[in-house]
Amino acid sequence: MRIYNIYKMRILALILFGTILALGFSSCQDFLTVYPENQMSSEEFLQTEKDMEIYCNGFIQRILSGGLSLCYADANSDNVATRTSTSFLIGDTWRPEDQGGWSWTTLRDINWYLDNLPRAKSNVSEVTYKHYEGVGRFWRAYFYYDMVKTFGDVPWYDHELQSTDHEALYKPRDSREFVMDKVLEDLNFAAQYCSSDIKVVASSTKISRWVALAFKARVCLFEGTYRKYHVELGLQSSVNKFLNEAATACETLMQESPYGLVTNGDVKTQYRSLFTSDDLNTKEVILGVAYKTGVRMHNVTWYTLSASAGSSWSMTKQFVNQYLMLDGSRFTDKAGYETMSYTEEFKNRDNRMAQTLLSPDYERKVNGTVRPVAPEWGITNTGYEIIKWVIDDDVHIGMTTSVNSLPIFRFGEVLLNYAEAKAELGEMSEAIWNKTIKPLRERAGVSGAVPATYDSYLAAYYLNQTSDKWILEVRRERAVEMASEQVRNDDIMRWKMGELLELPWYGIYIGELDKGYDLNGDGTVDLTVSTTGSASTSRVVLGSAFRLSEGDHGYIDYGYNINRMWTDRKYLRPIPATALQMNPDLGQNPGWGEK
Repeated sequence: MRIYNIYKMRILALILFGTILALGFSSCQDFLTVYPENQMSSEEFLQTEKDMEIYCNGFIQRILSGGLSLCYADANSDNVATRTSTSFLIGDTWRPEDQGGWSWTTLRDINWYLDNLPRAKSNVSEVTYKHYEGVGRFWRAYFYYDMVKTFGDVPWYDHELQSTDHEALYKPRDSREFVMDKVLEDLNFAAQYCSSDIKVVASSTKISRWVALAFKARVCLFEGTYRKYHVELGLQSSVNKFLNEAATACETLMQESPYGLVTNGDVKTQYRSLFTSDDLNTKEVILGVAYKTGVRMHNVTWYTLSASAGSSWSMTKQFVNQYLMLDGSRFTDKAGYETMSYTEEFKNRDNRMAQTLLSPDYERKVNGTVRPVAPEWGITNTGYEIIKWVIDDDVHIGMTTSVNSLPIFRFGEVLLNYAEAKAELGEMSEAIWNKTIKPLRERAGVSGAVPATYDSYLAAYYLNQTSDKWILEVRRERAVEMASEQVRNDDIMRWKMGELLELPWYGIYIGELDKGYDLNGDGTVDLTVSTTGSASTSRVVLGSAFRLSEGDHGYIDYGYNINRMWTDRKYLRPIPATALQMNPDLGQNPGWGEK
């Protein structure tokens, strides 16, 4: 680890980020008159509430995901087919020399902030001081959660290190158990002392008590279930501790917070409106990234709808099968579901399906005119084209002009986290179901009745790891409700379901070759699958990238030649070779070679 004495550069950079966020729509002239460089030094900074606010706004700008990194973070999960795949999953060629991510600059900035926060103690109230200390500790927990998910054991540092701190700089890694207990301490502090005042909460863009609780629930559910299913860690005795902490955090949010599910009465639009609206819906969104024309924009629509710029993200048939019928029955219990056509399989399904994927009824503005749009081959590889985050106007293609704001934590996830924690604790009941899964389904127009039996199709999908109907139904609901919201990869890792990443990327069912299919009923052929001719936006040619599961009919099978391969050592990334060269005492993760 290299240590640089760059207090002033770091502070000025954070002020730059923070001031952009805080001033938002101020003029460039006004912005450039704030905190001139020749009037700022590290010793003078962090003495007032405004200083603390600016520094913390910098964390939001630098650390939170946004744009493509949020919307397609799950692109290499089991549910999504992509044009290629991450090189980490292709074959078994990944080595410690290929690994990055062993960066501690963000932690150094966080710890510098916490170490120097006492400068302001005499200038602000105790409530204000504790809030900003809680914000700093939230970000430290945020940093370490990501590091533990990635590398497992990592060294814990709760103060800024100097170049003379040789013992700390070159110490071995601390255990996962120790580090996650420290993360829990930080989150408990943040959940107790971060403000729930309306001025902090109103925009859903700042760290509040509710954000800390939502993140705590996510972290504790992850860690509790990871320890349960990864028995090789030998940490089963602490599983319930983390699951109970997750449940308690959710209970507090459900009982005390101002949040709830968005229900405007239109089951066909209310779910998707959370992801396509210009403004964050602060009734449900606890924390999100806000965008505004001319101030901050993103390119999610462009990359999703562009055959050249995007990665052709598409959902898989196996995922689509998990959407229920409107009456609450299972699609996979219907006779002939395996060979059902694209146009038929959307009928009478959970309304989130057509709000997540391009359906036969989908329309978009094209060249200024709203018209029906069918899946375009080159944009999709399976036929299940994602629209969840898309603005329905092709004016955004080729441009970074989208301003739909993006949720990160929302109340829907809180309900799911609570249901799963209770199910994993063996404490799920109809009463809890009625407070969690039922309202999520009913918002999408689906019957919320408790299923009488477990779903054998879903059990088989999850490799018969469990036949507990509660756990399986929560997993179904989580996959559907949280599709492409940056949680699916983590779910696969914590459930120890890495083998699912090897599943074929199946698409829509094709009954016969060289038949023209009208996918949206507008009288135009949208797809022909053939062994001859040239590929186009409406023609798939079998060969190097595509085949049919049964040879001359069956599911479109895309990417069979990519050679995705899972081995259990991939649950953790290797410690990078460069880090081991600098500190051999870090040791290497199991299966990645000796230190």
